[in-house]
Amino acid sequence: MAVRSSDHWIGTASGKLFAKVWAPATQRGTAAIVLLHDSLGCVELWRDFPERLASATRRIVVAYDRLGFGSSDPYPGFLPTSFIRDEATDYIPLLREQLDLGALIPFGHSVGGGMAVATAAHLPDICAALVTESAQAFVEDRTLAGIPIAKAAFQEPGQFERLERYHGDKARWVLDAWTETWLAPSFAHWNLDEALNQVRCPTLALHGDQDEYGSERHPERIARLTPGPADPVILSGCGHVPHREQPERVLREVTLFLKGSFTETGR
Repeated sequence: MAVRSSDHWIGTASGKLFAKVWAPATQRGTAAIVLLHDSLGCVELWRDFPERLASATRRIVVAYDRLGFGSSDPYPGFLPTSFIRDEATDYIPLLREQLDLGALIPFGHSVGGGMAVATAAHLPDICAALVTESAQAFVEDRTLAGIPIAKAAFQEPGQFERLERYHGDKARWVLDAWTETWLAPSFAHWNLDEALNQVRCPTLALHGDQDEYGSERHPERIARLTPGPADPVILSGCGHVPHREQPERVLREVTLFLKGSFTETGR
């Protein structure tokens, strides 16, 4: 199916966000899928997945660079420990307003999954469904153990330059925002429990059984604490980036979930 893409800039009090929209030629429903990237991610790192998702689901797909990432403006200062909730309360409403979106289907990868949950909790009347992929629902030892290993890997020749390719002179801030925030003692007791208890829409929690940054306790917790219907789906032989490692499986799971999760009336 033909999919048309367009670039946009979203104004905020702290700087401009870069966003990209993929619109299929024919659409199944009006609820738009909003992709929220991981701790080192950006629009470009989704690669061809947004276009394929738009084609498979026949829905508008939006991806954007959070402030401080990719083509968006630098983040003003240090990342606060409230950054996951702040994305839902401060930035998603602006994105929705300036792109003239109606109902949303937040779809988040890794920490973006936490932001997707926070969005569904903050905007229960707007979110038609919720998809998390490799989301962390709490601070787990496996997550903390993986961060120093990844941090050390960026000392290898060429690795930090690869990060600069996507984030430019913001690359050091991006790396520190991930590693130092998650390893900070003040972040040790963070979890999504309160937000999960406020989610009312159908939820799909995708997670690889070989995810190096989180065990299957995360999708299980998401499904258990979400009051609405929730499906935890464990992807066999898959690591932390299912949409890159098993794109066909992810597209199939998401498409089937959205077809059967709700009856669209204005959404």
